[in-house]
Amino acid sequence: MSVIRLKGQADRRLRAGHQWIYSNEVDTNKTPLKQFTPGDQVVVETAQGKPLGIATVNPNTLICGRLVSRSVDTVLNKSTLVHRIKIALSLREMVYPGPYYRLVFGDSDGLSGLVVDRFADILVIQISTAGMERLKNEIVEALQEVIKPSAILLKNDGKMRQIEGLDTYVEEAFGTVPELVFLQENDVLFQAPVWDGQKTGWFYDHRENRKTMQGFCDGKRVLDVFSYVGGWGVQAAAAGATDVTFIDASESALSHVDENLKLNQYEGDANLMHGDAFDAMQSLIDDKARFDVVVMDPPAFIARRKDIKAGEGAYHRANQLAMRLVAKGGVLVTGSCSMHLETNRLHDIVRSNSRQLERFSQLIYRGTQAPDHPVHPAIEETEYLKALFYRIHNNMGL
Repeated sequence: MSVIRLKGQADRRLRAGHQWIYSNEVDTNKTPLKQFTPGDQVVVETAQGKPLGIATVNPNTLICGRLVSRSVDTVLNKSTLVHRIKIALSLREMVYPGPYYRLVFGDSDGLSGLVVDRFADILVIQISTAGMERLKNEIVEALQEVIKPSAILLKNDGKMRQIEGLDTYVEEAFGTVPELVFLQENDVLFQAPVWDGQKTGWFYDHRENRKTMQGFCDGKRVLDVFSYVGGWGVQAAAAGATDVTFIDASESALSHVDENLKLNQYEGDANLMHGDAFDAMQSLIDDKARFDVVVMDPPAFIARRKDIKAGEGAYHRANQLAMRLVAKGGVLVTGSCSMHLETNRLHDIVRSNSRQLERFSQLIYRGTQAPDHPVHPAIEETEYLKALFYRIHNNMGL
């Protein structure tokens, strides 16, 4: 195998458990990155020439290497994929009674650049790195061997692929995948648009937070902002909410909300608001609307570090509007999937809104991503999701 040699001390992070190699950590005088083709597997060596393992390489990206093995005798091939997918499956089967979960979560399952979501016997794959793209056929074969699905969809249209220099496409790898697939989460039924929906069509990561939210919804009015296909609001409806309002910019997503409510035979009132979430919330405020539970689960306002300032401003504005819509003694659920927004910073944003609006807020629950999105202890980027629950009162003079 070809070799990449690291600079002095550049092996510290890898020895501590991380799996990424940055281009400025490679000794390009001894091992020029330009000699490699995206997706190559190479031996990684310290500055002293001691082997650290095997990595996939992309010479054209900032993260130029991703460790796939700490043994130079173990390459990433179908056999290794089968072994790691079996280990990943054992975790999910230990936690969940039904076959609805994120089966593979990238680095946390030892498969950097690969995500697989399971919808019973249908799998949706997302590949985001050149190394995994090179092994696309082996991935499909390994999943067929371990899971024995009826169909597999390659949903390879994510933004990371552009950074890796990969084409985007959505196609069946095996079998026939319908436009909508069924899933069950917290005993609630859904249909997810896997072909043209966001990401894989569904977001399993907030599963436990939605379950906690259900405990506050019986007999209540609920607002689901950035609702997508109704992951939060439909579960609130199933938990006994008498009135649920959904806000989303996608008319198609809201049509799926309506169908998901019907799937669960919801007989309460449902209001589907199509449009910009900020404008829709302001309209509800102008109409003096109030809700017992308000869920604010926006897309990532902070995609990169350079977006932190503008993104925090967006989180501040969104949560301020949401807080104004919470009835006295009601609950605000605020979420973030931005890795660059720390939990304490989100808490500080809510605290600031409380003071500006003269509300008394009490943090009553801190949530994170579900167990099918395990956190790699050495890779902070794998811990990205947060959900904070607050009870909101009038200022009470405090």
